Formats: sequence, structure tokens, C-alpha cells
Amino acid sequence: MTSSAGAETPVATATEEPPPPARRRRRRGPDLLPYVLVAPVAAFIVCLAIVPAVFTVVKSFYRVDELDPPERFVGFGNFTSLFHDSAVVSSTENTLLYVLVGVALSTVLGIAMAVTLQRPFRGRSMVIAVLILPWALPGIVEGILWTGIFDPNAGLLNSVLTSLHLTSDYHVLLGQDRLLTIALIELVQVWQITPLSALLVLAALQLIPGELYEAAEIDGASPWKSFLRITLPLARPGVAVAMVQAVIATLNVFDQPYVLNGAASTGASLTMQTYFISFENLDFGTGYALSLLITLVTLLFSVLVVRFVYRRVEL
Repeated sequence: MTSSAGAETPVATATEEPPPPARRRRRRGPDLLPYVLVAPVAAFIVCLAIVPAVFTVVKSFYRVDELDPPERFVGFGNFTSLFHDSAVVSSTENTLLYVLVGVALSTVLGIAMAVTLQRPFRGRSMVIAVLILPWALPGIVEGILWTGIFDPNAGLLNSVLTSLHLTSDYHVLLGQDRLLTIALIELVQVWQITPLSALLVLAALQLIPGELYEAAEIDGASPWKSFLRITLPLARPGVAVAMVQAVIATLNVFDQPYVLNGAASTGASLTMQTYFISFENLDFGTGYALSLLITLVTLLFSVLVVRFVYRRVEL
């Protein structure tokens, strides 16, 4: 409509949008609830892991001897003395053998067990429960159990070998031959860590669609070819995690060689040398240095395993 002055008066239509709501003058602050919930765990990790780690790094550059105070800065002197210590060098060789044997055996056996348990069958839950038992037992308890098996006088292993006429009489199995001692000790550790490897690989196998195996079977692929072309490639994330936990366990093995073989050099590991240097020789500075080196080597080996074994799988 038009006014007498000739100006048009705006007319509101039904389609006209209402004016936008006024902006809130006060913005909502950040949500602090997630940080509050995570704070106790973060504080626990800092106190339990990061603080001791920093303390170890700092003390590894000092001469810390409770019988010869005060502490003195020696730079890389503790690390240099480790490379000239024959016991440490021998333990390093033993530990590398532990890693090679342990990682290889636990990975192969873990994959075999996981493939066996991949498809449901009657009693599968019971088998998995029994499988976990060796992993759930403490290393010292396992060492004591296997001491009876390796006993030179009335051990089960000597009895079986004699019954099968593989040996004429009972023998001392541990502490005499270096390779045999390491093999038998690592057999005990493999018995402990393989169940976890199997469960980790089994978790990866459960994510593989059954349609892939059905398609491979229709195409005429044999079970072995399906294993090589489907199972192994798609299970690589689980295999990588299993290998990493095996590397960590074997590089830091202590309970089994200490219980089964004592302080004998034929089976001593690097962690055992850390104990001997720190608490028997009271040379804590060198013990800190060796602990730091073991940590760095463990981290390096784990990164290499993840780098060359792990592959991201997209189905």
C-alpha cells in the first residue's frame, strides 16, 4: 500500500524469515570433565614410570657407590666400564640368543595355536582358558615347576630320555653346556609367553571376514594357499604386537635363568647382571647405566619389529 507522501510502506510476508537470535554474551568454557577423569591415571604414570626413568638417566652419569660416598659425575665412564666387563659381554650374547629363540618360537607357535582356535568348536572356551594358565603364572613359580623336570637325579626329562634309550644315564642338563642351558631356559619362557602371542594373533584373525575364505575356496585355493594369501597378510598387526611383547619379555628375562641356573654365567641375562652389579657389587651408577642401555635396546628392537612386520589392514 502507498501512503499519502508517496513512500511505500513495507508489508511483512509469510515467507519472511524471523530475525536471527541474539548471540550469547557469555561463551561456554572448555569441558574439564575428561581432564579430571584422566588426571589420576596420568599422575600415576608420571610417578611410576617417567620420574624413575628420568632418575635413572641422570644417575647413570654418576658414580653411585654406597660404600664410597659422595656421588661423583663420571660422564660416560659407567657405560665404558660395561663394554670392558666380560660378564656383561657374555650376558649380552646370552640375551641375544634368548631373543632369537624366544621370539621365533613364540611367534610360530602362537600363529599355529591361533589358526587352530580361529574357528569355533566344542570345548573351545575351555581350551583357551587352559591356554592362558602358563602366561598367568609368575616366572618364579614356573622356574620352580621346571626345576623338577630338569632335575639331574629324578627329573622327568632325564627319565624320559633314559626310557627311550636316548641316553644311558642321568645327566646334568643345566649349567654345563652354554647352548643347551640357554635352549632349555628359553623353552620355559616360551611356554610362558606363547599363550599371550596366540591370543593376540587370534584377536586379529577374528577380524578377517569369512567371505574371503569362501571366495578363495570357490576359486580353488588350497588351505595352505589361503593361509599364505589371506590369513598371514591380514593377521600382521596381531603378529607384530605378539612379536613386540616377545621381544620385551626375552630382552628382560630374569626369573627363569635365575631360578633354574642361579648365578652361573652359562645362562645369565643382562637383567641378571643389572641385579648383580647394583645389589651385589653395590655399584648403582653402573647398574643405572646398564638399565638405561637395556631400555634403549628394547625400544629399538620394538620399533624395528613394528617397522618391518606391522601393516595397516583395511577391509
